[in-house]
Amino acid sequence: MRYLPKSDSERQEMLAACGFTRSEELFQQLPKDAVLDRPLNIAAGVSEYEIIDFFREQSARNANGYASFLGAGVYNHYRPVMADVVVSRGEFLTSYTPYQAEISQGTLTAIFEFQTMICQLTGMDVANASMYDGSTAVPEAAMMAVRITGRSKVLVSRTVHPEYREVLSTYARYQGMPVAEFGYVAGTGQVDLEDLGAKLDDDTAAVIVQSPNFFGIVDQVAEAARLAHQSGALLVLVFAEAVALGILEPSHEADIVAGELQSFAISPSYGGPYAGIIATHEKYVRQIPGRLVGQTVDMDGNRAYCLTLSTREQHIRREKATSNICTNQALIALMATVFLEVYGKQGLRELALQNLSKAHYLASKVKPHFTGPFFNEFVVSGNVEKVNQELLAKKIIGGYPLAKHYPELKDTMLVCATEMTKRESMDILAEALS
Repeated sequence: MRYLPKSDSERQEMLAACGFTRSEELFQQLPKDAVLDRPLNIAAGVSEYEIIDFFREQSARNANGYASFLGAGVYNHYRPVMADVVVSRGEFLTSYTPYQAEISQGTLTAIFEFQTMICQLTGMDVANASMYDGSTAVPEAAMMAVRITGRSKVLVSRTVHPEYREVLSTYARYQGMPVAEFGYVAGTGQVDLEDLGAKLDDDTAAVIVQSPNFFGIVDQVAEAARLAHQSGALLVLVFAEAVALGILEPSHEADIVAGELQSFAISPSYGGPYAGIIATHEKYVRQIPGRLVGQTVDMDGNRAYCLTLSTREQHIRREKATSNICTNQALIALMATVFLEVYGKQGLRELALQNLSKAHYLASKVKPHFTGPFFNEFVVSGNVEKVNQELLAKKIIGGYPLAKHYPELKDTMLVCATEMTKRESMDILAEALS
């Protein structure tokens, strides 16, 4: 009765008020073939402790205690306990839209801190209050570039996360925004600047590149930006591995930065929810989608926070909106905020160096497929299916097969080493590949 709290007598009282004696009479106006005349073909209900036991049994089937070399946009980093302690507080866990600044100062303050630190990480002047995730941040950045330039075409590198490109294609389908891809250099795994230059034209609004790219390679952002700017297009820089921001210099050549913050204390959680961001220069602030929190003072001169440059109608009226789809993942973004507060500037750099060191130790044991510089993941060649099966038998989850998205890379996989990766597991992977 916990989930259906009405007693039989209460149900009869309600039916009587409607002039009925049986619940089936509530549906008597429906056609006979639309009404199910038998019980649902599902198991009988069970008690609460039985269902808890059931889910514990299912949980035990997961790969608990397995080492993992999976990356590809979702990374296995340590999550500080403090993140869950803070986000579990009722002020954050139950809060909704902070339009009423007078009762939402806690949420607004947290978002303001979030925006500030994202600007520091990306080298941009302004960042929004977060996006649904990295995959939706990319097309939102593309549409932002279209609004700014008055052009319609978008060029995206094949080294941008394949699923990000799929979401971009879905967004663009009915936007009148043609999307074309340019390739990568087979040897280095970096963007093919020659191919990019050949495809740029006077209608190109944005050039989208990712660094570190989907192959884990630190890409040629400055060169891609130079080509884009020569043709009057904007450069959108994408990141999926946020920890890399702790060691890579911000790209001052980028016009818009879009990315995914899953690495900042956000659990993989079977694919979400996550938190994306868009950051840009101040001159483009009125074209940025989503919410912005600004700092002001109240009537007594005390510091206060409120939503700014974006009215409520902008979120719900198509003709006024910069986006009708984006959302502010405030609770998830708060996890990233706590992460950054806990680690600090130097801590994030040390974390990035640990990732770099472990990945390069692994690379010293195997031969990376590409020669370009990489951060914490890289591509290796081998009998992917056989190697992954062998690793799984040793309680190790292997790399991500690339053939699904890159047919030309049939016998390759993407492997990742983070601060959580142990040397013993890396040695076993190297042995399996050899």
